[in-house]
Amino acid sequence: MRPILHGYRYSVYVRIARLVLEEKGVAYQRAEVNPFAADVPAAYLALHPFGRVPALVHDGFALYETGAITRYIDRAFPGPALQPEAPRRLARMDQIIGVVDAYAYWPLVRQVFVHDVLRPSTGANGDPAELEQGLASASKALDALETLAANDRWLTGPDLSLADLHLGAMIAYFAQSPRGAALLAARPRLAGWWRQLARRPTLATTDPGLPS
Repeated sequence: MRPILHGYRYSVYVRIARLVLEEKGVAYQRAEVNPFAADVPAAYLALHPFGRVPALVHDGFALYETGAITRYIDRAFPGPALQPEAPRRLARMDQIIGVVDAYAYWPLVRQVFVHDVLRPSTGANGDPAELEQGLASASKALDALETLAANDRWLTGPDLSLADLHLGAMIAYFAQSPRGAALLAARPRLAGWWRQLARRPTLATTDPGLPS
């Protein structure tokens, strides 16, 4: 039975899960859930008691939290392995994902992308103070990731890993900001990595566009 991915089309974390499913070649179904709605369905809250996205259901097995979902997909389905076997590379993958979640997501997406791209695209004004704070915090996060990135094709070595897809979903939004793109271009390892990742067909397949 095909897994069902529940989540909001424009969510970075839903896109991370979709990228992993696509890279593994897993056929799946999607169920749209807007976590920002006033009336999140009770059936969804039964899957995810905190009302966030995504959640995955596979043959009656329900799972939430993006990191758990992506690791499960990699282990449960055939296709290219997305977790390194070497202990140090695997540890680096986990570290990069942790850094991205703790220190990069908010400034890259919720501050720079939202206030420099998303709000203007809908005719609203971004908050300059939020944008400036986001750019400063994004610089620090990108510096850390530039240091952690392997001197190789991908973030943890020669093979694509979950770390690439986790960060990639956020950079796909962040780099739409001219200011964000400039910060990324100033980090040569990350800039080269992003040029490669952006060309992968799965990035186009999972592109949610911007809300109308």
